[in-house]
Amino acid sequence: MTAPLTGLRVLDLATLFAGPLAATLLGDFGAEVIKVEHPARPDPSRGHGPTKHGVGLWWKLLGRNKRTMTLDLSKPGGRTTLLRLAATADVIVENFRPGTLEKWALGWDELSAVNSRLVLARVTAFGQFGPYAHRPGFGTLAEAMSGFAAITGEPDGPPTLPPFGLADSIAALATAYAVMTALAARERTGTGQVVDMAIIEPILTVLGPQPIWFDQLGHVQGRTGNRSQNNAPRNTYRTADGGWVAVSASATSVAERVVRLVGRPELIEEPWFATGEERARHADVLDEAVGGWIAGRTRAEVLKAFEDAEAAVAPVQDVREVMTDPQYAALGTITTIPDDPELGRLRMQNVLFRLSATPGAIRWAGRPHGADTRAVLTELGLTAPEIAALEAEGAL
Repeated sequence: MTAPLTGLRVLDLATLFAGPLAATLLGDFGAEVIKVEHPARPDPSRGHGPTKHGVGLWWKLLGRNKRTMTLDLSKPGGRTTLLRLAATADVIVENFRPGTLEKWALGWDELSAVNSRLVLARVTAFGQFGPYAHRPGFGTLAEAMSGFAAITGEPDGPPTLPPFGLADSIAALATAYAVMTALAARERTGTGQVVDMAIIEPILTVLGPQPIWFDQLGHVQGRTGNRSQNNAPRNTYRTADGGWVAVSASATSVAERVVRLVGRPELIEEPWFATGEERARHADVLDEAVGGWIAGRTRAEVLKAFEDAEAAVAPVQDVREVMTDPQYAALGTITTIPDDPELGRLRMQNVLFRLSATPGAIRWAGRPHGADTRAVLTELGLTAPEIAALEAEGAL
């Protein structure tokens, strides 16, 4: 079957992590993604985290379904070659600081002049304008600025940052959506446009109604640990065998099943039990009831009892259990790449969602730095002497 984005050409000029992940998401569903890296300074994600045989494992995930080539855009030959590539592309994803492409005479004016149908996705920490636009920035700053860190952690503890690229990943999802929206508009107008994605914005959207709460009520959400201000019981609880489970009772009907299960049905008659917000104000009572019952049973016993009672529960799993979880296995969430040229068999997350008629696929994992440079340039029409001239200039 033909993948839904087959025929779409994407140039990934970005690094670390939102822009490259957005390009990965497009490649997973058939887009031809060409990863353009500096000849001497490849995407730093190649060296992030653990490696095997000198090969970065994070890159195997982030670089999947991408052809890789090198090009120094600051060199005259690199600029000219990028413009030739842009003339053949549908999308460019970049995350240089605002003004960098313009400094190289590769801004929107120059790119759209060679390809009026091009979509240019510009992914930066703070956006293309405003007082912070030219500051260096990463997802960590977005997690701090957006209010995420302020509401994460225990009430008496410090603001807490996530141990992974949360803001970058959310921005990547938003960027892929923005690109597809711009491409849909192109179908009507015939022309491309610029996507201005500031990493500080999508995470603020997924944090929910905090701005409107403050605007209308002056309400400032505080840190509540694993509890919620909107419902209870909602927490993690330790089992008798040292495991952990997470319980959520956002619906009153589920909260009723939980307290019946743990032997405290009289709590249902309390006037405060009827709404999630009121139950949250009595979380100490509910946590004592639920936590005490769970503490006397193994994790397997707790999960079985909650399932039988149709109450919402899940085991707190680390990656070892994720890799063997039967629900993830049924969905194919972790898939196998059988024959990576560098590492052989490896497993990673599958494509993000399932389409019934035109599914996505992982065609290959991340390739070595510059592996496809000569092939891409030859397909572009460059001759052997032209490629040699670029190499001599240091543009490749």
